[in-house]
Amino acid sequence: VPVDGSHWLSMREVVDILGQKGHEVVVVAREVTMQIKPSKNFVLKMYSVPYTEEEMEKEYQAFFHFAFEQGSFLERFVEAQKRIEKISNLEVSSCEVLLQNKELIRYLEESKF
Repeated sequence: VPVDGSHWLSMREVVDILGQKGHEVVVVAREVTMQIKPSKNFVLKMYSVPYTEEEMEKEYQAFFHFAFEQGSFLERFVEAQKRIEKISNLEVSSCEVLLQNKELIRYLEESKF
């Protein structure tokens, strides 16, 4: 169950190679994703989340733009905490809806994921 960013970028090549070698690979990802796309080398199981791609991109862009803002260390530290908390809330809500998705959980259990 990868997340966007460096985790997926690190896993993608391994997942593709495993699929090419005949292994059945299942990737579980949220429908709102920046980098996880379907591939012929793995089965992609997606689940919906309570936010849009635009909302997610807005939070990530705000976080990255913040890094170039001026201000005291304390101001920047407090702002960083706020931005990280907003992104963390998106990730937590993704986990919550995944665990509440009975159909997907049943599929994973039956396939001994």
